[in-house]
Amino acid sequence: MGFGSWFVGIFAMAMIRVVLPPHLRTLARVDGEVELEAAGAVTQRSVLDALETRYPMLRGTMRDHVTQLRRPLVRFFVCGEDLSHESPDTPLPEAIAKGSEPFVIIGAIAGG
Repeated sequence: MGFGSWFVGIFAMAMIRVVLPPHLRTLARVDGEVELEAAGAVTQRSVLDALETRYPMLRGTMRDHVTQLRRPLVRFFVCGEDLSHESPDTPLPEAIAKGSEPFVIIGAIAGG
């Protein structure tokens, strides 16, 4: 790999696809998937940080304002697996970082 290819690879931005539940799409005023740019390690934290930066009205809807912990009725799915209870700093699979699979946020519904 030549220096030019290596240099471009380090600074290339990943395009992350995020699927929001309907109530958060309405709040953010978006239709369909959201695409976010991410630099560095792609983790739950980096995806949510980028999402809340781009759509400030979503702050506090998926994570607590103070603790930054996931809200109880929110789930995060990656490549068909529920990663809601994983560390928010664990790197996500390459398929998420490359944008071939979406980071899916699901808002659970409770009640009787």
